[in-house]
Amino acid sequence: MAEVLVLVDHVDGACRKTTSELLTIARRLGEPSAVFVGSGFDAAKETLAAFGAEKVYRADAAALTDYLVVPQAELLAHLVEKVSPAAVLVASSAEGKEIAARLAVKIGSGLITDAVDVQSDGAGGVATTQTAFAGGYTVKATVTKGVPVIAVKPNSAAPEAVSGAAADEAVDFTPSALASGARISAVKPRERTGRPELTEAAIVVSGGRGTGGDFSKVEAFADSLGAAVGASRAAVDAGWYPHTSQVGQTGKQVSPQLYVACGISGAIQHRAGMQTSKTIIAINKDEEAPIFELVDFGVVGDLFNVLPQATSEVTARKG
Repeated sequence: MAEVLVLVDHVDGACRKTTSELLTIARRLGEPSAVFVGSGFDAAKETLAAFGAEKVYRADAAALTDYLVVPQAELLAHLVEKVSPAAVLVASSAEGKEIAARLAVKIGSGLITDAVDVQSDGAGGVATTQTAFAGGYTVKATVTKGVPVIAVKPNSAAPEAVSGAAADEAVDFTPSALASGARISAVKPRERTGRPELTEAAIVVSGGRGTGGDFSKVEAFADSLGAAVGASRAAVDAGWYPHTSQVGQTGKQVSPQLYVACGISGAIQHRAGMQTSKTIIAINKDEEAPIFELVDFGVVGDLFNVLPQATSEVTARKG
């Protein structure tokens, strides 16, 4: 069975949920082999083994981690040449997509980004599903040249725990001089809110123009569900919420199990960032709001009346 390379998405060895999702997808295509770059491997090994990684290619040289993404793309190209994998999977983050694009160029292969589903095509190939043109179309695509390089959106698969050996193999690899053209001079951790990462959260509650700048009810409802908080472009542009929380075509794209839009009209710019969500609920005073064309459940009402009731009900049921 051919190996499937999975670039581990982690912070100092703490694997993000995207890694377990990618390993789950990799098992559909072949034998999962993780590629771990950086420090903290001992902390990550248990997670990698728990989600089926049979082998781990480990590279922790400073030359790979002190610079931007080029060294990682070169490392993956080196491994592709070495093991001839069935596919290479990376998380569809800004960094992941850049690594994937550079890798595809280096190995002369086709590239698919923002895949929301990845399956074997039954003939040794890889079949993917994407959304395109602001979510207006569903696209089925396959790579027709070289080793498929696929960037997969978070929440595209439910992580399935399957024991793997996670046998680690140190990779002796030195990036080219060109890869050291942009060095990381400083790293500042983002201030933690206690809520899950927006792009990885299973539940997202977002607020828009209808909040009038008061996100307290949106945040309270999100916290009752253990959800992330997002915002529409209108709310962000008004300075009501940080740009890092913007959901939309020019913000972050999310695909949670549940998306709750509060006071958001549903302009195409916002829909492009969230309409691959599994279940969508909208709360809006305007029964003609475009968001209602998209939702599974809609509530016509004032979010300042609806959300406190919903929060109380959720809290009571949890208690």
